[in-house]
Amino acid sequence: MNATQCQALFARLEAQNPTPQTELVYRSTFELLIAVILSAQATDVSVNKATARLYAVANTPQAILALGEEGLKAYIKTIGLYNAKAKNILKTCETLIEKYQGEVPRERAALEALAGVGRKTANVILNTAFGEPTIAVDTHIFRVSNRTGLAKGKTVREVEDKLLKVVPPAYQMGAHHWLILQGRYTCTARNPKCVQCKIAEFCEFEEKTL
Repeated sequence: MNATQCQALFARLEAQNPTPQTELVYRSTFELLIAVILSAQATDVSVNKATARLYAVANTPQAILALGEEGLKAYIKTIGLYNAKAKNILKTCETLIEKYQGEVPRERAALEALAGVGRKTANVILNTAFGEPTIAVDTHIFRVSNRTGLAKGKTVREVEDKLLKVVPPAYQMGAHHWLILQGRYTCTARNPKCVQCKIAEFCEFEEKTL
């Protein structure tokens, strides 16, 4: 995909959704951080159901620590890998209190040092909470980037690095959300909805159905 096509692709996505946002429900950077940790191998819908109950009683590092491991598990047990996630969340809360006065740091290295936080989660926080033009590549973005020819790569990091090079600066803030939504609702893993796709004319997917 050349630069002109890339520009046109994102212009089309922006016209369709001028202010893209995460589908995770949160009211603070800390709530977003916990929601993103929980979202690994889980749907945003399932995370939102769990955090709605959790945040009603505990939405600060101190309050979640007060719940204890078993108390926290009671709120997130409907989410996959909840045992490991509970341990990581409690460790992260401890670190936030000990090192950052309970606040979420905005430096990548500091974020990635938190339990349960990898590069993808750090990218989500940097982009969504702190307004940095990062692109967190999940399975949806990986699929869309490779299928369309926007940024082909064999690894998540390779796709991320290519996206940061090819996505026009004006669209880098929203690219993460546009591509996730594209993969979640249109360019699905099975039976992609090519006929309904707003960017099909730019797509290089050989098996697209038009």
